[in-house]
Amino acid sequence: MAREKKDPQDLTVEEKLKTLYQLQTTLSKIDEIKTLRGELPLEVEDLEDEIEGLKTRIDKIKMDIDDLRREIVGRKADIERANATIARYKEQLDNVSNNRQYDLLSKEIEYQTLEVELGEKKSREANEALVTRNEDLEKANNALTERENDLVEKKSELEDIIAETKAEEEKLREKSKELETKIEPRLLQSFKRIRKNTRNGLGIVYVQRDACGGCFNHIPPQRQLDIKSHKKIIVCEYCGRIMVDPELAGVTLTPKDEPKTKRKSRSKKTTTQE
Repeated sequence: MAREKKDPQDLTVEEKLKTLYQLQTTLSKIDEIKTLRGELPLEVEDLEDEIEGLKTRIDKIKMDIDDLRREIVGRKADIERANATIARYKEQLDNVSNNRQYDLLSKEIEYQTLEVELGEKKSREANEALVTRNEDLEKANNALTERENDLVEKKSELEDIIAETKAEEEKLREKSKELETKIEPRLLQSFKRIRKNTRNGLGIVYVQRDACGGCFNHIPPQRQLDIKSHKKIIVCEYCGRIMVDPELAGVTLTPKDEPKTKRKSRSKKTTTQE
């Protein structure tokens, strides 16, 4: 018969700590795999964002170019109309019957001439802007091609690393999910919160050389005895990490890791003769 799964609430403190430390070890191995990938995922993400930005910029430049081309065509049409009007008014000048008509036509010719000059000026400015925007488009397209090539290269590097570590990571993630089911929700939530707030991702550590294995602050002897007793979950008063003793963590300390103990001096007994 299959053994009945134990409710996380029914586990002893020692069992909870042991399971929690196993989870930490598993998650640390996943973190190591992520470290192996380095900054590549972020670099890929940044390149993708940059490419999207360049594409948006290129679309904007193309719209500006279309607007400038339409403006140039419109200015040209306005100039042609104004020149045709000037030519018509000049013909009418030869047939005027009084000074008043002559003055009116002259003013219209002057006005239309100013319109032609303004149109030519605006047309020149639009042409200059068109040249600049075409240069901007070429630069943006070159930058886009360069970034897309960089993205292909970075993605290839990342895919190679993922392919090498995928199987191991999936196995570790399955193990971590299984371990999480054995830990009561409140304790698991606290552990995850501690992990999130620490730089190295350690939410539970063992005592090393009379100090916390996370922040390396000294732990008083009585506190160490409480940790070894496994009667309650104890956190470091400095960094907030959950603490266990090396034995429970399954760690064998080397002589250099063992805390130095003070030798007790023997006092010589003196005998008095009566």
